[in-house]
Amino acid sequence: MKTAKHKRAWYIINGITVYRIIAAPFLLILLFTGKVDIFKWLLALSFFTDLIDGFLARKFKVTSVLGTRLDSIGDDLTVLVAMIGLFVLKTGFVIQHKLILILLLVLFMVQVGYAFIRYRKMTGFHTWLAKTAAFLQGIFLLLVFFTHEPSVLLFYAAAIITMLQLIEEIILVHLLPQWQMNVKGLYWVLKNNNQH
Repeated sequence: MKTAKHKRAWYIINGITVYRIIAAPFLLILLFTGKVDIFKWLLALSFFTDLIDGFLARKFKVTSVLGTRLDSIGDDLTVLVAMIGLFVLKTGFVIQHKLILILLLVLFMVQVGYAFIRYRKMTGFHTWLAKTAAFLQGIFLLLVFFTHEPSVLLFYAAAIITMLQLIEEIILVHLLPQWQMNVKGLYWVLKNNNQH
């Protein structure tokens, strides 16, 4: 039975996650009306809330299917807004690295499309590789708006880890017949399968 403290923690953590979803359209308005300073600080806040809600969910043990779905939507919207900001404010960098960005987009579309075919919804795996990719993406995308030139080294690190994460998720969708949340990664799934 859930205690009042547990319920309160659930509402607060999911409220933090919902903030990211609600913030996304407002961030785009700020971006397209030229309020870049406010945009970059609120985007930084969105990335920060992603770290906080995950940490709090684990600490208070309030993971749920709804929370996992909201977190995935919030993550994707935050990264999407940041990517639109990259396209708008650093067009030259985007053109220079368009092939890598197109490859990432194709892998993402394959992963999402396959998940919808198999589960009728997006994945909620939150693998270790996905967490690492999100961390690197967040640092790279934030530094884009807080520095003069994007870091090419950080871009390649984030791109490579994101590619590996997307490929891992495509394989996981293929291997797991039922939708699952909070899967550690491919290694653990294969290890589990070998034990049965």
